Amino acid sequence: MALKAVHVTEVPCLDQVPESASVALCSNRFPKGVDMAKGGFKIPKFTVIGHRGHGMNILNSGDRRMKTYKENSISSFNMAVTKDDCPVIFHDNFILSQENGTIFEKRVTELSLCEFLEYGPQRETGKTGKSLYRKTKDGKIVSWDVEIDEPSCTLEEAFQKVNPRLGFNIELKFDDYMVYDQDYLLHVLQTILQVVFEHANERPVIFSTFQPDAALLVKKLQSTYPVFFLTNGGTELYYDVRRNSLEEALKLCLEGGLEGIVSEVKGIFRNPGVVGKIKESKLSLLTYGKLNNVPEAVYMQYLMGIEGVIVDFVREITEAVQDMINVTNKNEGEGEEMVLDEEMVIKAKPQFSQRELSFLLKLIPELIQ
Repeated sequence: MALKAVHVTEVPCLDQVPESASVALCSNRFPKGVDMAKGGFKIPKFTVIGHRGHGMNILNSGDRRMKTYKENSISSFNMAVTKDDCPVIFHDNFILSQENGTIFEKRVTELSLCEFLEYGPQRETGKTGKSLYRKTKDGKIVSWDVEIDEPSCTLEEAFQKVNPRLGFNIELKFDDYMVYDQDYLLHVLQTILQVVFEHANERPVIFSTFQPDAALLVKKLQSTYPVFFLTNGGTELYYDVRRNSLEEALKLCLEGGLEGIVSEVKGIFRNPGVVGKIKESKLSLLTYGKLNNVPEAVYMQYLMGIEGVIVDFVREITEAVQDMINVTNKNEGEGEEMVLDEEMVIKAKPQFSQRELSFLLKLIPELIQ
């Protein structure tokens, strides 16, 4: 099933979604570990979420942690859609390989499941898969070499083999530079939801996506799992204005009944006043981005009332931030961990201790970069 591009004027309104579209997918079973009580969805306490499992692979990085476990593999998940309608887990839109000395790329959604699984390590002993490469942000092509490599996997396989205690943030991937018609979105999302409802069992699951129409549609198709809208928070600009600011993200969530926002962390630090508006709207707020690998940046978000962060180094960030929280609580004479609730919002002029101000000063060079 190839991707279909159409003109913006040809995209139908989501109000035209058939009322019967979600009948076969709806469920009254709620996953454990999330609170869907009256008054809005709430992430339990402060949550650290593994980015692509154990962390994304930056193959040209000097940091060994960026290429230890193959991202989006079963081992990576445990350590922290193709044309024949099988949802697979892969970050990039294109898969790169080499034949006869020439690098070529193919769109993942134009491959069959069998073709997709031919790239990289193979499950069968003695069988060699096709080479797998990746394009870095500066345009270089590098071999996808990691210390612990594994075959690619399907969404169903991830549900079956990943520790059932681990929750899933399922990002629904679409090309940033394509416009999708409603029929295509409906078909893709129903295919994914079918796998989730058949195999998630009691595992905590949330959906997130940068595609505004997909976010609204997956919310209309089911009422079991929370839906979050992903945004760059204004750090990048797109043709679709709904993607260009936290204010637009907030508006989309309120109009579509979504449960929360996942923002690029720099968008939050550049516009901290919007945190209060999001909290007042009873929406959950998570962040992602390289700055979340800096413990001081994560700690500041904890103080601001942000519910969770997506990071590459789950254990290191969790331990470092917990130490900071414990020190702060000890200095304040508290005997146990402080827990933020939905009523705590950032003030117009927040008061920071000397220790907290030092954290802010350490953040400045990171923000300038």
